[in-house]
Amino acid sequence: MANAASGKASAPTVEITRSDALSEILAESWWLVGLRGILGIIFGLICLLNPTLAVQVFVILFAAYMLVDGVFAIFSGIKAARNGERWGLLIVEGIVDLAAGTVAVLWPAITLVALVWVIAIWAIVSGGLMLGAAFALKYDYGRWWLALGGIASLVFGILLVIEPLIGVVVLTMWIGAYAIVFGVFLLVLGFQLHSRREEHKSKVPTAAAAKKA
Repeated sequence: MANAASGKASAPTVEITRSDALSEILAESWWLVGLRGILGIIFGLICLLNPTLAVQVFVILFAAYMLVDGVFAIFSGIKAARNGERWGLLIVEGIVDLAAGTVAVLWPAITLVALVWVIAIWAIVSGGLMLGAAFALKYDYGRWWLALGGIASLVFGILLVIEPLIGVVVLTMWIGAYAIVFGVFLLVLGFQLHSRREEHKSKVPTAAAAKKA
């Protein structure tokens, strides 16, 4: 009975410890999260300021955004793996980004309807992965900002599924607005992670001094 009770008590403790470790690792990569946010805002502004882009030009912009964002996401996941922790959802999200970008690059003559479906599938899958990753992040490390980014992606993807026959101007404006909102969420998350990282670093010398005393 005692062993069973201790087993039940240790499970939540292990989960909390793992969440702490994952949060600290992501906080170390706060600048990558911030860069992803800045990249999204820049891409969104380009789309909103140039809504009459030709489909081919839009495909090139979208592919570039996906490839760079995917590399950033994978790098964050690999950094976590090197520290002995699993952040697989970030790596999978990066792979999904790269896959969407690769499709756009290898299919330059893609029709608008096909492009809408590619973007819709990417948004829904990456949004779900980001939402899942948010629950592995501690609340005070910006969990809800990461979750909001995932929700924004899901909503955007669902809108495209509902209205797949939109014109290129509307698509450009929609994805521009989405990218800015998504970028702002990630940028705020990056700053919150940086704040938590600096707070943690300031506590370490204090704890070390207390032990010596």
